[in-house]
Amino acid sequence: MSLLQASRKSGKLYLNPVPTKIGGFSLALKLLPQYLWNREQTEPRRQLGPFPTDASVYTVPPASGLRVTWFGHSSSLIEIDGVRVLIDPVWDERASPLRWFGPKRFFAPTMPLAFLPPLDVVLISHDHYDHLGKATVRQLARSQPAVRWVTSLGVGRRLRGFGVDPELITELDWTQSTVVAGLRIDCLPARHFSGRSAWDRFTTLWSSFVLAGPQHRVYYGADSGYWEGLAEIAAQYDGFDLTMLEIGAFNELWAGIHLGPDGAARAFEAMGGNARAGLLMPIHWGLFNLALHGWRQPIERLTDVAREKNLGLWSPRPGEPTEVVTGQAVQSGWHLDKR
Repeated sequence: MSLLQASRKSGKLYLNPVPTKIGGFSLALKLLPQYLWNREQTEPRRQLGPFPTDASVYTVPPASGLRVTWFGHSSSLIEIDGVRVLIDPVWDERASPLRWFGPKRFFAPTMPLAFLPPLDVVLISHDHYDHLGKATVRQLARSQPAVRWVTSLGVGRRLRGFGVDPELITELDWTQSTVVAGLRIDCLPARHFSGRSAWDRFTTLWSSFVLAGPQHRVYYGADSGYWEGLAEIAAQYDGFDLTMLEIGAFNELWAGIHLGPDGAARAFEAMGGNARAGLLMPIHWGLFNLALHGWRQPIERLTDVAREKNLGLWSPRPGEPTEVVTGQAVQSGWHLDKR
């Protein structure tokens, strides 16, 4: 039986595509001593950057037909076959409900939101603070009043509350699709969870997505632990040009909901490796302190694994619009400055 099915609920709460345990109070008790005695450099010793984006680049279409600007963590602008898709934008200072407390950005936004080119779609995978910035959404709703918003079931009410026109919001269940400006956006399962407080977990859906244009295809894994459905997702498509998988905010205690670098390499291989999954773009790292590992550890470990397994790693500098060309790896090494 296929693992790729519409979402299911238990009462009012969404379920993962495969059984998944999410930590509660007992996990917090296990983690507290680790946080208290952790000696990893979980944050840079100085603020990183600046990493300025040259907005004039967007006046010229990408020669390859596919260009990505990674703004840090999971926020990216994907220009694919003439369509511009902004994914999980967080320009907010903190990934937190509070302005004065919570994980703070390691570097400033690479460009003001107002300098973004006209967008066709803003894609929101789920409602966690590091993927859905309240202030960011409010500003985008004003500066890009005609843009379409595509998201997972239930997240639309968050967007409406932040000022997005309800007529511009499309909510998708797993296995559903929508088309914007000729680009098909397929909503697919992920192994994670949702919520913006301890009291609303699982009340909205979380998803991964495929962007399928006439010439190019991109898989955006969003947040997910490893599961066998990843291989099934890849088998449904005639290959990807770019596969975006998360590597940060990982710990073995919550391996069911985050891949980490080794999990990302495993997932990439399960999806067909270089031959079918294209290039591996690591996301969900380098901007916020959300775990116990050193802030560089995810990319350093993935770089080692990619070298061992001959995986095509595609990791551009933050804020730098970079073309995706078949078989051409990108390893900017921006994180190597040890100051």
